[in-house]
Amino acid sequence: MGSLDEDHLCVEIENGMKVCFEEEPETVAIEEAVKVLLQGLGEDVNREGLVKTPLRVAKALRQGTRGYKQKVKDVVEGALFPEVGVHDGVGHAGGVGGLVIVRDLDLFSYCESCLLPFQLKCHVGYVPSGQRVVGLSKLSRVADVFAKRLQDPQRLADEICSALHHGIRPAGVAVILECLHIHFPNVESVFLDSKHKGWVKLLVSSGSGVFGNENADAWVDFLGLLKLRVVIAEKILSKDSVEQNWCPSHSSPMAKIPSDLVAGNPEMVAAVASILKSLGEDPSRKELVETPGHFVRWLMNFQDTKLEMKLNGFTRGITDLLKPNGEVGSRNNKLMHSELNLSFWSQCEHHLLPFYGLVHIGYFCPKGFNHTGKSLLQSIVHCYGFKLQVQERLTRQIAETVSSILGGDVMVVVEANHTCMISRGIEKFGSNTATIAVLGQFATDPAARAMFLQIIPDGTASQIS
Repeated sequence: MGSLDEDHLCVEIENGMKVCFEEEPETVAIEEAVKVLLQGLGEDVNREGLVKTPLRVAKALRQGTRGYKQKVKDVVEGALFPEVGVHDGVGHAGGVGGLVIVRDLDLFSYCESCLLPFQLKCHVGYVPSGQRVVGLSKLSRVADVFAKRLQDPQRLADEICSALHHGIRPAGVAVILECLHIHFPNVESVFLDSKHKGWVKLLVSSGSGVFGNENADAWVDFLGLLKLRVVIAEKILSKDSVEQNWCPSHSSPMAKIPSDLVAGNPEMVAAVASILKSLGEDPSRKELVETPGHFVRWLMNFQDTKLEMKLNGFTRGITDLLKPNGEVGSRNNKLMHSELNLSFWSQCEHHLLPFYGLVHIGYFCPKGFNHTGKSLLQSIVHCYGFKLQVQERLTRQIAETVSSILGGDVMVVVEANHTCMISRGIEKFGSNTATIAVLGQFATDPAARAMFLQIIPDGTASQIS
C-alpha cells in the first residue's frame, strides 16, 4: 500500500525538540544497507516500486526505535502533581491514595532477535505515595519510550517498571504485557502446513515495591481491575520461566531455511549489522549477535525465485483435468463456485514489512466442468504472496492467473493486515485493508458481485491469527 508520509519524518524527542531523521548520516547508512539487501534478493533497486524503499525503510526503523533518543526524566518532569490525600505510605483502597491503572495501551516494539515488529497491549499501574500523583498520559509515554527500542518482552516490562518506580517514587509499580509476535512460515513449509498458526503469544509481568512479590495482595487488586483475575494470573509467566527464545526465528519453519543461504550472503549479514549500529545498538551485544543471520534467513523467503514460471508449468499440466466432463451449458447457465479464507503471507515492497491475511476467490464455470480443487487456488495465492509485493498487485495477479485457468469470470477479494500500518507513521492498530479484482462476468454484473460479497464471512481478516 502507498505511503502517507513520503517527504519528511520529524519527531519530537524531548522538551519540544524535533529531529528530522532523513537528514542524519545514520539514515543514509541504513539506506545503503537496504540497497544491499534488495540486491541480495535479486531485485532491481531502480525498479519503480523500489526506488524509494531504502529511504522508507530507514525512516520506519528510525522512527520505530526513537526511544534510544528519549529520556524518561524529560517525560515525567513537570507531570508530578501534589495531592494531599496521598500519604507517605501505601494509599487506602478507595481513597485518593489507592491503586491507579491505565489499561489496554496498544504499542509495538521491534524484536531484537529477528528485527520484526511485535504488538503488545500494555497494562500499567502504580500506588501513589509522597503526596504526589503523575499525569496519566505519562504512564503511556514512558512505556512507549522503552517499546521504541529493540526489545525482549520481559526486559521491556522490567524497564518500564523500573523507570516509573524511579521517576515517580510510588509505593509500587505493576506492569503486564500481552505480546503478539508474527509467526511467519517459509515458502516451502506453507505449501505443506495448511493449519499454520500466525502468531506466538506471550504474557509477562514486572512489579516493584508493594508489587515486588508476585503473590502480594496488591496483585489481586491489579488483576481484579483488569477484569482478568484468575485467567490472566495463570497465564502470566514468572521471570524464571519465560522462554529465552520466544521469537519464532529460533524454532519455526522460518529458521529452517538452509544455513548456506545465509553463509553465502555475507554482504547481506554485514548490511543488517550496520543497520543495528546505525540505530544506536551494539551488534556485538550477546542478544544481537545472531540477529543479522535471523533477519537475512527470513528475508530470503522473498528472493526472486521466478515462482510464476514454476506455477505456469504446473497449471498447464492440470488444464486437462478442468475440461468439461459432459455437455457444456450456455453462458447463462453457469454456476458460481467459491473458495474462501485462503491464507496468504507477503512482504510489503515499500517498507520491507510483512502483511498477511485471507483471499476469497469466486468464479463462474459452465455446468459439466470439473470443479477445481482448493489446493490449486491456495498454491496460486502462495506463489504471488512470497515475494516483495503490494496488495493491489497481489489481488490482480491472483485474479488474472485464476482467470487464465478457469475461463475468465473471476472475482478476487483480499483482506489484509499490514504491519507498516502499526509500526510506523499513523500507528493504526486493528485496521485492515480490502482490495478487489473483477474479470469477465463479474466486471459487468453488479448482482454477481453482490452475491459473492455476501458469502464472505464478517471479520475474516483476523482469522489468520
